[in-house]
Amino acid sequence: MKALHYIIAPALLACLTSVPGLAQLPEGLTVEDDGQEGSAVVEATDSTLSLDIENIDIDSLSDSYLDSLDVNKDIPINDYMMIGVQYGMGLSQVSWNPTMKQKFRFVPYNFGVLFTRYGKMFGYMPYFGIQAGLFFGQEGYQFDEDDEGYTPTVEGATGALMNVVEVPVMAHCHFDFWKMKMMANIGIYGGYRLSITRFGDAVPESIRNSFLETDNRLDYGIKGGLGFAFVFDPIEIHFTAMYKHSFGSLYQPDYYSQYYYRYAYPANFVFSVGVHFQLTKRVGKTQHALKREAREHLGLIKSIQEAVPTEKEGEE
Repeated sequence: MKALHYIIAPALLACLTSVPGLAQLPEGLTVEDDGQEGSAVVEATDSTLSLDIENIDIDSLSDSYLDSLDVNKDIPINDYMMIGVQYGMGLSQVSWNPTMKQKFRFVPYNFGVLFTRYGKMFGYMPYFGIQAGLFFGQEGYQFDEDDEGYTPTVEGATGALMNVVEVPVMAHCHFDFWKMKMMANIGIYGGYRLSITRFGDAVPESIRNSFLETDNRLDYGIKGGLGFAFVFDPIEIHFTAMYKHSFGSLYQPDYYSQYYYRYAYPANFVFSVGVHFQLTKRVGKTQHALKREAREHLGLIKSIQEAVPTEKEGEE
């Protein structure tokens, strides 16, 4: 495409470079000094600018054309950071091998802080981010009576409750619309079991509130879930349902027998609400906003052409 050249007066060039939001020209235009005092050149290098901007009605442009314009390189879309506090409660149980009859144990505490960094995947898909946090929570188990009236036990305990601390790192996907967003998370976590309380009449007092040497206190596993949020810039209120599955057994597998291994993997369902504060400005919220930004870019190009005489006019 043959480059278009315009001679711009110093006042216009200063205006373009000093007004907030216009310091960077739209994609496809560059400003260069032509070597003469008091003048500069605006050069169109992008073939997508081949339409007749001078005579076009910008508001009449179709959505499909606006969607084809690349505005992401000029305006950071959904590239923002956020920090928040979250509180929840949930249900916990353990995957036993061999299987033992149980029911869910209610866990009333799960709270912590979350840092979220939104960014574009592959440089242009504004639906992704990453979350990392620090949480204090609980997990445990509660055995149930079987059909024969027998209630299983572990170390004499019919149930237990553990306090844990964990650090999750998760991929965070979101879809924004109106003043809401839908969210999905998936990732991993590492944790540590701080304390334990065992329940049951047959539990020895010496281990009722302490771990055994054969117990595993380090924890790790996968974590993920779904949620939605209300967005009132700069505050967001998030509602999430998360599932956490541990790959760290509660005890060493050969603690009972070196010939018959036993495993116990905790799992939690946690329902929580969080208040998050945007640390940086959030832009490009919806497809409607992206189309508006495309119109603004075309409007800037048109305003340059209207304000500056063309080469042909200059020759006359």
